[in-house]
Amino acid sequence: MSPTPRRIAVLADSDTRWKWGASVARQIAPDHALDAYFLRTRATPTERQLAEVGIVPDTQREVTAAELVDDEEFASADIVVLAIVGGTALALVHSLGLAWEARAERPVTVTGYVGVVYEKMVDGLLTRAGADVVLANSAYDTGRFRDVFANVGVDPDSVVECALPFLGGDPYAPSGDRPFTLTFAVQPSVPKSRDERLSLLERAAAHARRHPERLVLMKLRSLPGEHTTHVEANPYQELIGKLAEPAPSNLQLVYGNMGEVLDRTDLLVTVSSTAALESMHRNIPTAILTDFGVREAHGNHYFVESGCLTSWDELDSGARPRPDPAWTAAQGIGKSDPYAATRARIAALRASGPLPQLRPYYSPQRAGAYLGGVLERNGFDEKGRPLPVSSGAGDGSLKSAVRGVTRRGAKRLYRMGYQRVAPALRRWGQT
Repeated sequence: MSPTPRRIAVLADSDTRWKWGASVARQIAPDHALDAYFLRTRATPTERQLAEVGIVPDTQREVTAAELVDDEEFASADIVVLAIVGGTALALVHSLGLAWEARAERPVTVTGYVGVVYEKMVDGLLTRAGADVVLANSAYDTGRFRDVFANVGVDPDSVVECALPFLGGDPYAPSGDRPFTLTFAVQPSVPKSRDERLSLLERAAAHARRHPERLVLMKLRSLPGEHTTHVEANPYQELIGKLAEPAPSNLQLVYGNMGEVLDRTDLLVTVSSTAALESMHRNIPTAILTDFGVREAHGNHYFVESGCLTSWDELDSGARPRPDPAWTAAQGIGKSDPYAATRARIAALRASGPLPQLRPYYSPQRAGAYLGGVLERNGFDEKGRPLPVSSGAGDGSLKSAVRGVTRRGAKRLYRMGYQRVAPALRRWGQT
């Protein structure tokens, strides 16, 4: 009889975190079957978004966080990657720790950050404390994370240095077979206001008019109505119709896998997207926009030492910034096999015998008021059990099944209304 295949489960709550979690899974366990669990949230990825990421799992399911504590398939995975927000990670490390306490074996748990950590570092880090492995995307982050853990009594060795898992692709090589291509990597909430986003689009259009020999691409994250990790209130697909002059033909809105778009990019421009790190990794000239200020709220302050801060005026005049090599090295860019240490950490945990109980930093004794609120928001009580659903007549298992069907149906109706009907109504209202 053939041995049971090894499995790695990825729990994700958005398309961006699925991209990160699935990419991590491929790096640390390339020979494992990949099981996808998607949390039912406003940002649960659509089939189109999953196809754009380009990593196809062997199985996939939509679940609530509370359903996972009694899920035998989830508990029997060899590795679990928690690609979720910090609060949900805390709720699950607490609740799964209690649910798996009596098991002879449990999964190795891995978590981390989707991109650069430029705000709320301690806040997010301590909600992830207690997982077996907390990934740090650079030497810079590794030092910061370990210092925090050591000072609050969490094992600093649980922090493992790696790099963003989707850094890859062929090194940049200019080509005479296509027009020079400037790609702007859109972010759903940076800049946020309608006026700023329209201003950015106007500048991109002006650059396209000034350089008719260039192709200017606005790389979009989602269709109108689709949700990503952050809410996009003013999508460029709608704003392009509001330009003072009609958009030039060499300004195009595009979708697709970021790596494939970078394959034809000669200059990457963004406010603070992690696409900048992907671009730098491939040695593509990369510009971090300063037009809306260098601000913590925009995240571009993270790139102050990169040497890539640039304005549209400078881009219009031909600027093609290159990052400082010392800065990129500190960010984990250009590393060969950056997940070797993670694989070694997981192997060492397995070889050391039964894994200890998962214990988050925030316990009922240390931070009961805070933990209680986080657990409740994620559907758990203090003991890590799913909160009871309001009772009524009928069989409990039947009610649970009906609730599941109703939730899935409501989700489909919500998506259809938000993604298809609402945009159509907006278009009709604009005519």
